Amino acid sequence: MLWKGRRTSGNVEDRRGMGGGGKILGGGIGAAVLGLIIYLLGGDPSAIMPQGDSAPQTQEEKAAEDEAAQFVSVVLADTEDVWNKLFSDMGKQYQEPAMVLFNGYVSSACGNASSATGPFYCPLDGKLYIDLSFYNDLKERFNAPGDFAMAYVVAHEVGHHVQNILGISDEVQRMRQQVSEAEGNRLSVKLELQADFFAGVWAHHAQRMKNILESGDMEEALNAANAIGDDRLQRESQGHVVPDAFTHGTSAQRMHWFKKGYDTGDLNQGDTFNAPDL
Repeated sequence: MLWKGRRTSGNVEDRRGMGGGGKILGGGIGAAVLGLIIYLLGGDPSAIMPQGDSAPQTQEEKAAEDEAAQFVSVVLADTEDVWNKLFSDMGKQYQEPAMVLFNGYVSSACGNASSATGPFYCPLDGKLYIDLSFYNDLKERFNAPGDFAMAYVVAHEVGHHVQNILGISDEVQRMRQQVSEAEGNRLSVKLELQADFFAGVWAHHAQRMKNILESGDMEEALNAANAIGDDRLQRESQGHVVPDAFTHGTSAQRMHWFKKGYDTGDLNQGDTFNAPDL
């Protein structure tokens, strides 16, 4: 992705090295609330406990992390430009989210989380939370290297913000309260797939506005979507697939909706809730 020398966002809160502002409330109300939010957005609510202290960073590691911080700030700025335009085209005003960078664990309006949670969006404060070590997880744990793979992750979380301010997330939460657990999971999957679609819409318009893509970038994003599909993760972790336990969608579904967003750039094509299953 062509990003160096371009505008960075003014909506980044760099809390790296701050330790999250306090101790993780294991089992407390903060952890419980965040667990619920993460569950409703299709994440793993069990992954909110703090990890052990990590070894001090080397100068090389710090430099690499600082560059990653610059990169995600440029990506956030690109999402601002795209969504401001798209909301303006709809006669609406886009409310730009903040992105919080942290190490280890962090406090949010939804509670407290560790880096094991992975990148997440808190609708109660309208902020994205990212421990940049996830960049290494993409490369090493998920075998999904490349800067545009990380850009896809950021754009996906911004997609949840778009859902929040459009009222989609609240509507899905109301629907979940009226259906079975299995049907509720399916609604969460459709919410996640729409966030993938919105990430693709962002990539479409960012490319048209700024010509950001390099050769192989789309393949990096699709590879990341494939690597973090529920069916693939379940098969790797437990040897079999349990569709009723899906939270984000299959690899094929995630790739399909991201690519559809990129190919069309049309928000009207992103109704995952009434789309037939793939």
